[in-house]
Amino acid sequence: MADISVPSLILFIASIVVAAGVAGVLIDTVTGISSSVDERGGDVSTEIRTDIEIISDPESSVYDTGSGTLTVYVKNTGLRTLPATSGGFDVIVDSQYRSQSDVAVSVVDGTEWRPSNVVELEITNLTLTQSADHRLNVVVDGDEEVFEFYVP
Repeated sequence: MADISVPSLILFIASIVVAAGVAGVLIDTVTGISSSVDERGGDVSTEIRTDIEIISDPESSVYDTGSGTLTVYVKNTGLRTLPATSGGFDVIVDSQYRSQSDVAVSVVDGTEWRPSNVVELEITNLTLTQSADHRLNVVVDGDEEVFEFYVP
């Protein structure tokens, strides 16, 4: 009888050690996944609360051929205050990224770009082809808007 109980005890102890190791790995994996989901959830929450709209009329003359300046108005239609600085915007005109030095931002109605407020975006140092369609992409905190306009 003792001959059977010693190997059984050794197998029992070994199975407990293996189960504890597996449980530790599972707990570590679940903790890592939970942290990733929490971080991604915060990012998604920020993106959901961020929304902009370009409210300029594409039929009006938004581009000044004399100065090479494109002027558009962008409204904060989201739920949070956004940065009203050239560093807060990614601006692409006709597939060419515009540097921060070529982008000027000014709040039209207030001092901060709060929800429902409008900013004026002036993109300078442009040479756009006349009698052609053009495309402006504006990205703020992950929200992208496209504005298509015609230069007569």
